[in-house]
Order: sequence, then structure tokens, then C-alpha cells
Amino acid sequence: MPPLDLGVLISGRGSNLQAILDAIADGRLDARVRLVLSNRPGVEGLARAERAGVPTRVIAHRDFADRDSFDAAVVDALREAGATWVVLAGFMRLLTTTFLDAFPHRVVNIHPSLLPSFPGVDAQQQALDHGVRITGCTVHLVDAGTDTGPILAQAAVPVLDGDDHDTLAARILVQEHALLVRALSWIAEGRLQVTPPAAPGGRARAAIAGVDTALGLAGVDTARGLAQGGRAPEQVGEGA
Repeated sequence: MPPLDLGVLISGRGSNLQAILDAIADGRLDARVRLVLSNRPGVEGLARAERAGVPTRVIAHRDFADRDSFDAAVVDALREAGATWVVLAGFMRLLTTTFLDAFPHRVVNIHPSLLPSFPGVDAQQQALDHGVRITGCTVHLVDAGTDTGPILAQAAVPVLDGDDHDTLAARILVQEHALLVRALSWIAEGRLQVTPPAAPGGRARAAIAGVDTALGLAGVDTARGLAQGGRAPEQVGEGA
């Protein structure tokens, strides 16, 4: 299969973008980043892309009268650059159907919770406020809802005694970097299977061919290993 031609959308520091760039550079991900686009000028993620020799562009959402016109401009930029898949790597804008219809089932997002729990903004603080003992991150395809698209993969992260927003977010971020690259690698290998909704208004479903769908949590031992920097177990399979 040809490499994935990626457009990566960012709004800030771009650490997940860096994980993608590193994985491409060392051969773990068969992809090309055709464009890194930010809705905010001067962010660190743009500098990361420039250091890697990747084209960048800024399209400020405040320059547009509405979301649809902004999304149309972003779509035009991505198409002009040759991107056929889009990755949201800390892109802090909701997408309209103008965007999603241009890249059907080809927009990938990474979210810092085990969806469907804690969608939307500040998922780490939501997890702390609810007192959960396990949270994590999710790679999913984007649909018109807020973090409701088909789930591709998940990694679990324990919430430890004494955690605050920053410590929990930092531990989740380590798993985000690994999980996003792994999910994109499966897509590059042609393993992604998407089943469209059975009826109008229904949900698409997604699965990764040849990958075990079991959630491999092992309780206290898993949490202790993660706290010491071990690798999170992953759940990969059908998304609701």
C-alpha cells in the first residue's frame, strides 16, 4: 500500500504531532505529513513541523464569519497539499459536516479519556472530579458529535493517589503518543474496516482486522506497572 498522506491539524504545542514525525523518521509509521495546519499563529507545533521540513500553514478561525466557511478553507488547504487522511493532534475546534463530508471516515482524533466517558474539554479534570481509578486515552474516527465517533483503540492509565490535573495529564500523554502512532500504523497497513450506519442517523462502526479486541487490564499489578512507567494495556476493536 502507498504511504498515508496526512494532514495534521494543531492548535498548540504539537507533542502528538512530534510523535508522528518521529515514528515516520524511524520507520515505525509508513506515512508522509503533507501539511501541518494551525488555527493559531506562533504555536510550538508549527516550529516542530518546520524543523522536520514539513510544510505549515496558519488559517485563523477568527478571520471567518462562521464555522462552515473556516472548515471549507481548511479543506481546500489540505486538498491542495495532497492530504487524504486528517489527524487532529490537539486541534481545539469542532468540525462541521463541511469538513467531515470532504474526508469521510478519514479524520482521526486522540482524546485523553476512555470514551465514551469524559468527552469534550478537560477530560483529565473530569476524571479527577468523578473519582475514577482508571482513565486513559482513545483514538477514534471523528463524526458530527463531540468525541462520539467509532473507537479504534484505547489505552488504560491509572489515577493514582495524589494525582492532580498536571500529573495525570502527563501520564496519559505518554500513552497518547504511542497509541496514536499504533492506530495510524494499522490504518497504513490497510487493517481498518469501517461499516457505515445501517440507517440514516445511525452510527458507523470500525474494527482493526487481525488485532485482539480484549481489554487486558490486570488490576493492581497493571496499575503499579503503569505508575512505574510501564506500557498501558490497549483495547482495540469495534467502536460504537
